[in-house]
Amino acid sequence: MYDAVIIGAGMSGLAAGIRLAHFGRRVEILERHTTIGGLNSFYRVDARDFDVGLHAMTNCGAAASRRGPLALLCRQLRIAREQLCLSPQIGSTIAFPCVRLDFTNDFEHFRAEVHRHFPEEKDHFDRLVAGLADYLDLGKPHVTQSARQTVASWIQDPLLVEMIFCPVLFYGGSRAHDLDFGQFSILFRSIFLEGLARPLAGIRLLLKLLVRRFKELGGELRLRSGVKAIRSTDGHAEAVVLESGEELAARHVLSSAGWHETMRLCGLSDGKLPTAGEISFVESISVLGAEPRDLGLDRTAVFFNDSPRFDYARPEEPVDLHSGVVCVPNNFAYEEPMAEGCVRLTALANPHYWAGLDAETYRNAKLDWYGRMVASATRFVPDFQSSVTATDVFTPTTIRRFTGHENGAVYGCPEKRYDGRTHLENLILCGTDQGLVGIVGTLLSGISMANRYVLMD
Repeated sequence: MYDAVIIGAGMSGLAAGIRLAHFGRRVEILERHTTIGGLNSFYRVDARDFDVGLHAMTNCGAAASRRGPLALLCRQLRIAREQLCLSPQIGSTIAFPCVRLDFTNDFEHFRAEVHRHFPEEKDHFDRLVAGLADYLDLGKPHVTQSARQTVASWIQDPLLVEMIFCPVLFYGGSRAHDLDFGQFSILFRSIFLEGLARPLAGIRLLLKLLVRRFKELGGELRLRSGVKAIRSTDGHAEAVVLESGEELAARHVLSSAGWHETMRLCGLSDGKLPTAGEISFVESISVLGAEPRDLGLDRTAVFFNDSPRFDYARPEEPVDLHSGVVCVPNNFAYEEPMAEGCVRLTALANPHYWAGLDAETYRNAKLDWYGRMVASATRFVPDFQSSVTATDVFTPTTIRRFTGHENGAVYGCPEKRYDGRTHLENLILCGTDQGLVGIVGTLLSGISMANRYVLMD
């Protein structure tokens, strides 16, 4: 009998496992893939390791080093911040027609940019910042209202509203156009107030650190161990049934598989399942034969949109070319340079289109849309195509394979289960569908659910 079985060796599952194992609980983490990390993982093509999911870790500015989510995370996992080897961003941009807002890990720089480009909104913007909900408010009734309506009650210029929402939604929007004000507040704090950083080694460093910590504490991790069902009796989860037929009995089950997907494991019929998300992306990775800054690519990330209105929704086309994110992993303040130049492009995608393609059409579509995405992005950043030496593209189909999320929904269900509870008293959700997003947020989700429901039992 395990004290806890955790479904999924992504960030939240690993963090929950570490927290429980630290207090002597017998814990098993189950992962259906051959590697760990879920969406925030890495894969190898032609002797190169490519990160999946990680553009940058949020919550990482110098001002947040002694307090805030990252400090809490390190304390709870007994990991020194220095072990994360984080280097801050050089600087990023929100680029709309005729207006560009730069931001760094110094929030006063962004505040000055807003004041300069939108002088009539100075006081309104400052009131928005002062009115942000705190992390502890997540899920409370007064912050579950529409973020767009709440922000628009402070900021009168619709263009500034759209520009603020562009990076916030790209970093964590699970439903079209909007999100809860509590989630908006967390994402705004994470990106603008606390800042972006990245380890030179990418996501591999963090994953290896987490797994090593978990195993040192006596935790058990099984790869290639997909879950077929969660067996329950009288409102209580009794065992996890593996695809092999093996059953693992547990006092608690924590699932990072997603709310929709976890309810399927419980045998709920389609009419009783939470609505599956439909926000997904296509992402391309371009390896360069030159240093990006020598090509004029001097920003860490550029969030772009080609009209005054930012339309964040599942597009009718295979890929939405009106907006996107250009990320240059080289442009963090590392102590030593990356081995190769790299540019990552991210755009909203239609998961139903990509899921319906045969293998050959799928390969050709990736090549076609790669070219279109580059052409779209180079309206806002210098053209780097002549320096590209290798490429790869992943789609909503790839995301579904890595995460198991229906429709390749990156941020899970459009509605969140903030308290983590399900219809079974000892089955708890952690991760994206519990309401915390981003790498730090997802890790904290696993920790908080382990603390609240297992350690306090």
